[in-house]
Amino acid sequence: MKKKFLKRKYLWASLACLLIAGGDGFVLLKAFVLPEASVSVAEAEAAVATTTADTTSTSSTTTDSSTDSNSSSEATITDTSYSDDNIQIAITEEVVDNTTVYVVDIQVSDASYLQAALAQGTYGRNITETTSAIAEDNDAILAINGDYYGFRSTGYVIRNGVLYRDTAGDSDQEDLVIDSDGNFSIVNESETSAADLLAAGARQVLSFGPTLIEDSTIAVSESSEVGQSMQSNPRTAIGQISENHYVIVVSEGRTDDSEGLSLYQLAEVFEGLGATTAYNLDGGGSTTLYFNGEVVNQTVGGSGGSSERAVSDILYFGY
Repeated sequence: MKKKFLKRKYLWASLACLLIAGGDGFVLLKAFVLPEASVSVAEAEAAVATTTADTTSTSSTTTDSSTDSNSSSEATITDTSYSDDNIQIAITEEVVDNTTVYVVDIQVSDASYLQAALAQGTYGRNITETTSAIAEDNDAILAINGDYYGFRSTGYVIRNGVLYRDTAGDSDQEDLVIDSDGNFSIVNESETSAADLLAAGARQVLSFGPTLIEDSTIAVSESSEVGQSMQSNPRTAIGQISENHYVIVVSEGRTDDSEGLSLYQLAEVFEGLGATTAYNLDGGGSTTLYFNGEVVNQTVGGSGGSSERAVSDILYFGY
């Protein structure tokens, strides 16, 4: 009798452990694996466009349709450059602190050529594609990985003028704001709401960080780092030099050939390039620079036979 009781006791204990483990496993799967699609980008952007059109229709005047800002001459393209009437891109490769670094200088005629895109054309948790796949889907000329918003449940998300998430992160969370004129600024989520940023003209809001350069001054210390990351990493970051003039820095790392950069070293590169504002995006295994149909840098984050890590979003230049 006692043996049967003990067997039942152990059975129930085992079942309880399995349920707990299963619950924990589901939480982990939900956080990192299971997709939670919620909004189609095409539908969201169409809704915003319709609302904007309805708002402005009563006060609009006849528009001269003879000028099309999206028209371009035939592009001149090399392995490291692209040039047409509206977009000029030049990529240089250098070695900084035993690390291969790609510097991309971009000048555009209009802020509309700096855009964002989401994996699978959908906003949601754990919806991912490689940077190159998202870039190809959107006919990007040049693209980088974004802030991987889908890895977190907080942090403002505004893309192409659509507000997708308004849940603030930590009290010290700094975001990059790109307004409708293409100008960069830094805001603290504890001091403003996503709705207010949108109303003020924010076109893109990315929540990763930290800020590397603000008001032409290095904004990080030599000991700054993202969470528990190593001091030297592959990095992706973007900055602004002047109106419609941008610079991207992508560094390799975690390889025999490249040690990787610290945030301070990355900021120093932007300072030397004359950036007035620069912001760190998701890096490490996510770091990817795509240009003219090819991945430029050596990536280290792929799984399942891919050399690229699948991410939630990209920033890109294109039509």
